[in-house]
Amino acid sequence: MHILIVEDEKGIVDFLKQGLEEENYTISTAFDGADGLKKAIELPVDLVLLDWMLPKMQGIEVCKNIRNEKSNLPIIFLTAKDTVQETIEGLKAGANDYIKKPFSFEELLERIKIHFRAKDEAKILTLGNITIDKSKFQVLVDNNEISLTQREFELLEYLIKNKGTVCTRNKIIEDVWDIHFEYDTGVIDVFMNAIRKKLNLTKDQDLIKTIRGVGYIANDN
Repeated sequence: MHILIVEDEKGIVDFLKQGLEEENYTISTAFDGADGLKKAIELPVDLVLLDWMLPKMQGIEVCKNIRNEKSNLPIIFLTAKDTVQETIEGLKAGANDYIKKPFSFEELLERIKIHFRAKDEAKILTLGNITIDKSKFQVLVDNNEISLTQREFELLEYLIKNKGTVCTRNKIIEDVWDIHFEYDTGVIDVFMNAIRKKLNLTKDQDLIKTIRGVGYIANDN
């Protein structure tokens, strides 16, 4: 796996480069934001370690530009900033994760491994005559492409990934909407109705069944 380190402090770069090469990763480096953006786009990198405060172009702008070009490239911010607002700003810019300086190499390494494991997950999911290609954000029914919104796509993907298991309404809200407090789960029904209409499914079809008062379950016929 190929990791790009975008960091202007040479001591940190040398420390990370040595440790990650000992873990058999291929390492490229950049010492300013402009060069980091250029290498992130042009090189076949699998993950970017990105400092927040950089010369020539701030890390937040580098992140936004990378995300516009490579929507699936994992980005981990290395930052001394730790307020909630700054964390939110970084995640909204497209970062997958952040780690606060000073950090232990072991913690960073584990976070890198987690993102690589997630990247290695199956890109194609199937349910009966429905196929999801996660890498292309594409849904096919009998090889005909169906247009879904991002939230509809995420909900359908979640149900298919957990097919054969009842997905409770509360669990769906937590895992798909990322809401971890009391919330009206009726919003799920709105999205399920839209999905069923677009995929030409009925409530009683076996592919996605409603478990009244509980949630939903996806099953192959």
